[in-house]
Amino acid sequence: QLQLVESGGGLVQPGGSLRLSCKATGSIFGISAMGWYRQAPGKQRELVAVDTNSRGTNYADSVKGRFTISRDNAKKTVDLQMNSLKAEDTAVYYCNLQGRSYSGTLSDYWGQGTQVTVSS
Repeated sequence: QLQLVESGGGLVQPGGSLRLSCKATGSIFGISAMGWYRQAPGKQRELVAVDTNSRGTNYADSVKGRFTISRDNAKKTVDLQMNSLKAEDTAVYYCNLQGRSYSGTLSDYWGQGTQVTVSS
């Protein structure tokens, strides 16, 4: 069973930086995409950044120019470098992997979430 393990969240002051990391453990036939989503209190989960095989990288407008996603298929990892953080970036961040199992099933996998708090 594939599992995603996240690390790197925490408390940071506005203007600061954090790096989130996610590693997939377990076997999977093929990875189509890996990315990060976030959910703030009282809001729906939203895409932050994703790296797909077919369309490259895509970022939410609110993080363009500040966040950078990097993916390593061989290691099954995806990182999110977050710079110039703002209070509105405060949320629980979730790692996501879309891939196909050896049985052919296409599935979405989610990490447990890591809290990012931007506050002075």
